[in-house]
Amino acid sequence: MSRSYWWLLLLFSVFLLPACENPQEWIPFVGGQKTAKARKAANPPAEGFDEQGSDAKAVAIADEVMQAMGGRDQWDKTRYLEWNFFGMRTVLWDKKTGNLRIDSHQDTMLYLTNIHTAETGRIWRYEEEITHPDSINKYLPYAHDYWRRDSYWLLLPYKLKDTGVTLQYAREDTCDGGKKCDVLQLTFVDVGDNPQNKYEVYVDRAEHLVKRWSYFYNQTDTLAIQSLPWDNYKQYGNILLAGVRSDGFGPSELAVYDSISVERFKEP
Repeated sequence: MSRSYWWLLLLFSVFLLPACENPQEWIPFVGGQKTAKARKAANPPAEGFDEQGSDAKAVAIADEVMQAMGGRDQWDKTRYLEWNFFGMRTVLWDKKTGNLRIDSHQDTMLYLTNIHTAETGRIWRYEEEITHPDSINKYLPYAHDYWRRDSYWLLLPYKLKDTGVTLQYAREDTCDGGKKCDVLQLTFVDVGDNPQNKYEVYVDRAEHLVKRWSYFYNQTDTLAIQSLPWDNYKQYGNILLAGVRSDGFGPSELAVYDSISVERFKEP
């Protein structure tokens, strides 16, 4: 990976994806259309999503993305996800409980924590548990920073109506290959380490899937720091995920499990 790409990884903002625990039955389209009320019932926003500041067209497209990815009911039923973040870390997440395991391969550290409790967790380094409170307080925030960054690279299409997000319709454009796309703009309020960031996601009009994402450091910027493909979707369990993409980058070793040993969240 080039040095400039590592720099990009460090700059990318990190946002927390709340676990969804209340599955909703997907309401089918009627005559090719769906009322705003029906869409909201089928794909309710996360608590704190900026509904008032978001526009209806963008929200409707976000709901179509969720349906194309497998549907909100299947997303809510998905329990465990695991992936490798560019060879640096392996992340295991229990969506129902929020339990999180991060094996950091570069510094041989293991973090066991929960995405909802940033102040508690257990840490091992070189297979020895760190027990001093000051050391735990020093290292534990790294796990939650890793989580926010790493999960965004994998789960962006599921985060379009996330906490703190304002969603706007930006314009019509073309995706890779010349297909027509709708471009959605995501801005943020009081979330992540860099709430001034902005993203644009390109949604294929035919497939209703995110096909490209662009990152802007400031919401007022008109020139993206980087624009990258979001493709090579495959089915994992009953949902779609995009791992390593056509540019050679992206999360790898993706897996979805219905059940795992709970000891993976308790011990090395």
